[in-house]
Amino acid sequence: MLKSVDGGLRSVPYPIDDPERIPVRRYYDAEFYQAELDHLWPHVWQMACREEQIPEVGDWIEYENVGKSVIVVRTTSGVKAFHNACRHRGVPFAGGTGQAHGNCKKSGFVCPFHGWRWNMDGESTQVYGKHLFSERQLDADDINLIPCRAETFIGCVWINHDNDAPSVRDSLGPVAANLEARNLDKMRAEWCFAAELPANWKVAMEAFMEGYHVMQTHPQLQHAAPMMYDSMYKTPRGPVPIMAEAHLSYRENQELQVNSMALLSEGMAGMVHEKEVEIARGLVGIEEGLPEDQNMAMFHWLGIVMHQITEQLKARGEPVPDLCTVAQTHPVKAVEFLFPHYFLLPYFTSMSAYRIRPTGPETCFFEIWSLTYVPEDSDIETVMEPTVLPYNSPDFPPIPRQDYSNIPIQQKGLHATGFEFMRLSKDVEGLISNYQRIIDGYLKGVPQDQLARATHKLGGNFDGPIEDLGF
Repeated sequence: MLKSVDGGLRSVPYPIDDPERIPVRRYYDAEFYQAELDHLWPHVWQMACREEQIPEVGDWIEYENVGKSVIVVRTTSGVKAFHNACRHRGVPFAGGTGQAHGNCKKSGFVCPFHGWRWNMDGESTQVYGKHLFSERQLDADDINLIPCRAETFIGCVWINHDNDAPSVRDSLGPVAANLEARNLDKMRAEWCFAAELPANWKVAMEAFMEGYHVMQTHPQLQHAAPMMYDSMYKTPRGPVPIMAEAHLSYRENQELQVNSMALLSEGMAGMVHEKEVEIARGLVGIEEGLPEDQNMAMFHWLGIVMHQITEQLKARGEPVPDLCTVAQTHPVKAVEFLFPHYFLLPYFTSMSAYRIRPTGPETCFFEIWSLTYVPEDSDIETVMEPTVLPYNSPDFPPIPRQDYSNIPIQQKGLHATGFEFMRLSKDVEGLISNYQRIIDGYLKGVPQDQLARATHKLGGNFDGPIEDLGF
């Protein structure tokens, strides 16, 4: 139990006193983990499922995290969620063993222990042997299912155990509108892989909060576009990254970019879809109207690629956004982190998505989705659950497989004698410091409106600086 300190705030084990240094025990200490269970997870918006998983009235799916199970169901009046415990003696009335799903339109929910029943709106429809119970035990508030707060956003259902927390959109701030402008609610999952990682959930997440690691961890990407990565990390940053080699021709620079896209497509699948690579490859060789400066010419050519991807995929019936427009009016970074545990990795129209859930102080469950647009009349199979693999399985796409090779050994290294802090770059690893200090805010009991304002600063903060969070 965290103790109160002056001002009514709680003390935090291993607090962050220097934003550039993260105390290492936060990644394995049992007391810190318990503080997260007590004061973080009950108050944050958690991505519970994709809406496409519950398309019909009565469809339900279980979401489980840190020992708490919630059932998300589509009703005639919208999406609702309920805490998964029978009001009689607490047995889960649905699922109960990880993420399960079904339809309750006709049968409702039935407790497997004593047969108590509820409809999809959580209203009690049967108490077997009702006469055996005192009247006060049968009040509607006593026997109806306990609702859990739920909201829909960007094609997902989000749940929060705190009825007083700001809405999903108010919690995320401006990045919410930037994501909504991309029609994410119309995306579909092509596949989902998952693994149990022998690492703290924060260690697993932080591997994807900066591109500084690309040079060593993903050498194929560095070799495909060395000028770009070097201009972002090796040398002082200019106003724009270097996308082209000055001594190469237009065609050669365009080919380098397409090869880099192809590596991302192979390595991340959803982040750059093969259909987008195919369109870009068909535009190699364009020279007319390009600026003489090779770097500016490359940005101009990428604008042509974005326009053609938009037009050609729309012609196929895909509900894609106008990439050139949203890039100007609603920009997003290559990685957008939605606090506390969900990531989107956009590039053109398709993207990858990550969700990380803690399973202990030094273990977590990591899921990866490949998301894309399909013609709206397409009849594609809905991905209902992940394909669970060993974290070192060769069946994972190459890029996450390279990250997974680092994460478990990093967790071991955190226990090394004399290693006390993560030492962060103030310029490109700021997202790690920023979200970690927001965790401290929850553990301390900082007011929700202040936490929301701080969380707004996480939008677009990938590869960004350490921010003043205001508390």
